[in-house]
Amino acid sequence: MKNIVIGFLGTQLDMGKKRRWKPTPSLTIHDHFNVDRLELLHDHKFNRLAHQVKREIEELSPLTEVLLHRMDLTDPWDFQEVYGKLFDFARAYGFDEDREQYHVHLTTGTHVAQICWFLLTESRHIPARLIQTGPPGPEDKTPKFDIIDLDLSRYNALQQRFDQLSREYSDQLKGGIETRNAQYNVLIDRIELVASNSDEPILLLGETGTGKTELAERIHSLKLDRRRIKGRLVHVNCATLNGPDAMATLFGQRRSYLGAAGTERSGLLREADGGVLFLDDVDELNPNMQSVLLHAIETGRFYPLGSDHEISSRFHLIAGANRDLRSLTASGQFRSDLLARLNTWSFTLPALRNRSEDIEANLLYELDRCERDLGTHVGFNSDARLQYLDFAKDPATHWPGNFRDFSGSIRRLCTLAPRGRITRAMVSAEIETLQADWKSAQSNDDFKLVADVMGDAVSDVDPFDLVQLAEVIRTCRKSSSLSAAGRALFAVSRSKRKTQNDADRLRKYLGKFDLEWGAI
Repeated sequence: MKNIVIGFLGTQLDMGKKRRWKPTPSLTIHDHFNVDRLELLHDHKFNRLAHQVKREIEELSPLTEVLLHRMDLTDPWDFQEVYGKLFDFARAYGFDEDREQYHVHLTTGTHVAQICWFLLTESRHIPARLIQTGPPGPEDKTPKFDIIDLDLSRYNALQQRFDQLSREYSDQLKGGIETRNAQYNVLIDRIELVASNSDEPILLLGETGTGKTELAERIHSLKLDRRRIKGRLVHVNCATLNGPDAMATLFGQRRSYLGAAGTERSGLLREADGGVLFLDDVDELNPNMQSVLLHAIETGRFYPLGSDHEISSRFHLIAGANRDLRSLTASGQFRSDLLARLNTWSFTLPALRNRSEDIEANLLYELDRCERDLGTHVGFNSDARLQYLDFAKDPATHWPGNFRDFSGSIRRLCTLAPRGRITRAMVSAEIETLQADWKSAQSNDDFKLVADVMGDAVSDVDPFDLVQLAEVIRTCRKSSSLSAAGRALFAVSRSKRKTQNDADRLRKYLGKFDLEWGAI
């Protein structure tokens, strides 16, 4: 492979007035690096110097071919001109990477030229490595010569530092909890990349209690650390935005609104300017507010109530929802254009029951938090700890409230622990409390779900059928078709039947209650 060097003529250094060292001729005197061809760029005003340097190189290294290229620059400090002419030179040059290795000499030329060389090599418009040279030191006879490769993977120390920094940001998003769940760790790594490099909205989905609020707070902290924002986090619980003051709360209100003197309000969108706006339970917004919010997200402008003039507010948006927004869009409850705007980056947080390998790490985290809040050391007896972990990791333990239920459970145990020790009897009592609460909540949820579909006719459904019908409705709402819902509901019994018409079986079951697929 031939070594080809491309560089500017040094209009000052290559004259050799101030010191004997001349950067361009010195390229050819390094034993470990042979220059087969030198492509030397020069302005017409320095034509004589260019030919003089060419003769010097031919004397120092007869095997080096020197090609002079005239490149006239009106202003060598004008970035646009220098970059444009170097770009044109690169496009016209016939690079042959199978036979030649290319290098760009950075030492000569203006600082603007050096920056342009770097950009063109980094983007591979010039497939070359960079050469930096320098005069010999007081005790050295050979001039300095370094090859800079832009492939950072070759610099292990740098790469390890970048990897360590990335891990620190991921740990920050996980709240310092050593999670082992592969799905969750991949999700966090992806969020770290998005939060660090993108200003687009982030949509956090997941069941109630999966940690959307805590994650939004950590994303805000990460964006602050990466200097993508300067402002604070404004948390808006959209479920509370109802009544006559809802619009004013979000978008602000002028004192003269409704023709009477009143309180002037800046609005939460205005307060989020320069920071992060977290819209928790965004699926609870009414259609009118969805429309105004969409305009504010897309343009950064909105009208406070009673104002004839728009105001501006630029913020990074995080939205949270625990319901399926696509289903709500299909039913007309959520605007499809708003969903499209929020859904640029969408992340679904897994439920606690699907992260059993992370329960022990979260147990330690909750114990530490309780110790800080209570001011006393608290721990499990060994048998009590095993009993609680067995219960918490059991697939039959669904944790409907996810980390809210889990955190509340640990806090109760720590608060009631005599002398800071949690016993087996305490764990047994706590498990009974949890199961009783979940059973009661499930019954209420089942009744509300069936009543939502059947109306007053729910009073005619037996308690036994109520539980079964509620599960059927939940499965139907999660499924894309009647057949898909049937396959999920009859997954065991269908394998024992000669014919497997799951859709017909489900249709007949719904018919018992005068229900149809479309009504669910």
